[in-house]
Amino acid sequence: MTHEDAGHYSKKHPEAKHNLQIEQAVKQKVSEGKISCAAAHKVAHELGVSSAEVGKAIDLLEMRIIKCQLGLFGYSPQKRIVKPAEDISLQLKEAIEAELVNNRLSCLSSWEIAKRFGIAKIDISAACEKLKIKIFSCQIGAF
Repeated sequence: MTHEDAGHYSKKHPEAKHNLQIEQAVKQKVSEGKISCAAAHKVAHELGVSSAEVGKAIDLLEMRIIKCQLGLFGYSPQKRIVKPAEDISLQLKEAIEAELVNNRLSCLSSWEIAKRFGIAKIDISAACEKLKIKIFSCQIGAF
C-alpha cells in the first residue's frame, strides 16, 4: 500500500479476524504506532507463526512497518537506504538470477540467498539495484 493509504491498512484484509495473541505481541514492540521489519519477524519467530500472519495483525492494528531489512522502505528522511552495489560476484549474480520470477526476486528468496552467502540482507537488495531487478512479495505484506 502507498503512503496515501496510511491509516487504512486493514482494507487489505476485509474478511480477516483479529488474532489477539499476535496483536498483543506486536503492541509490545511498537513505538509511536510503528514497528520495524526486524521486530515483526521476531514476533513471528517467538510465536511460531508466519511473518504474513504478523503482517496482517499489523495491518489490522493500522500500524506502519518501518526499517525494511532490505533497505527498501521505512527510513527517515530518505525513505529507502539501499544503494546499488559497486561490484557483484559472478556466483551471487547467478544465485539471484536462478531465483527470479518474471525478472523479479522475492523477499524470501533474497533472505535465503543472503543466508547462503553469509552476507547482509541489504547486500542482496544492493545487488538487485545494480542488476535493475525489483524485489517483490514482502514476507510481512508491506509490498
